Amino acid sequence: MRTAKNLALAAAVLLAVACAAKKADPPADKASSSTSAATSAPPLPADVAQLAKPDPAAPVAPGVTAPSTGSAGPASAVGGTSLADLQPTGEFVSPSRSEVAPKEPGRVAAVYVDAGARVGRGQPLLTLETDYFRIEVQRAEADLARARAAEADARRDFERKKGLLGNQSIPQATYDRSQAAHEQAQGSVASAEASLALARQHVADAVLRSPMTGVVAERRTDVGQRLGEAGVAFVIEQTAPLKLRFSLPERYLGEIRQGRMVSARVDPYPSETFTGRIKTVGGVIDPATRTFFAEAEFANADGRLRPGLFARVDLGAK
Repeated sequence: MRTAKNLALAAAVLLAVACAAKKADPPADKASSSTSAATSAPPLPADVAQLAKPDPAAPVAPGVTAPSTGSAGPASAVGGTSLADLQPTGEFVSPSRSEVAPKEPGRVAAVYVDAGARVGRGQPLLTLETDYFRIEVQRAEADLARARAAEADARRDFERKKGLLGNQSIPQATYDRSQAAHEQAQGSVASAEASLALARQHVADAVLRSPMTGVVAERRTDVGQRLGEAGVAFVIEQTAPLKLRFSLPERYLGEIRQGRMVSARVDPYPSETFTGRIKTVGGVIDPATRTFFAEAEFANADGRLRPGLFARVDLGAK
């Protein structure tokens, strides 16, 4: 009887344990169903997905490491290039350009230079025919000689009249007329001298000279051609000194100053460096390129640099 009770009690305990285990483990079909539902869930709408993304600009709490984005932004870039490290390019330009025309109209008698020739200040470029000018000089010289002779005669007469007036040998009116004649003769001499100087200036102006040291950019005349008062015979561009113009980004405007030394290299002389000095810093920023211009002056005493020549500029020259 006791054995039957013990068997029944053991069977009840085993049944209870089996029921508890069955409740603890979920059915396999339900677990696989939830997993497939999670993987096959539809994507979120665009606006909802945007809100669900973390804000990279949001502050990170102390002690929390922000997630890495994999690449550094502009703020992590190294500082900009210094002014001394820049290598801008520029162009040599002439500080002065002159269209040379004769002061007097005339026919060209001789031409001494051609396009491309180097010329110095005051160097003859051409000569006009001067036959008529020389005749004017001869006539002015004769008029001056005649006026001087008359002035000498009037001076002698005036000196005599002055002595006679002191002895009260002549009236005052006679003395006054002699004095007036002498002054008129002096005026005639001055006028003749001016006429002679003008005639000689015509002869001098018949020789057209270069107003500057530079190069002949254009020749617009030839022997036998008649040039008027506005007829341009040559175009001269100054080459000594010469300017080098180049542009720099606006952020360097506060660093570059007048007097700063610069150097330049040009293709015709690859092994040489030419040195100049900043003379002009542009005060206006180009709104299209955000740059400003600067000009350096180069002595160019030997004239090897020419207007229009391309150059590479070094702003770190000492």
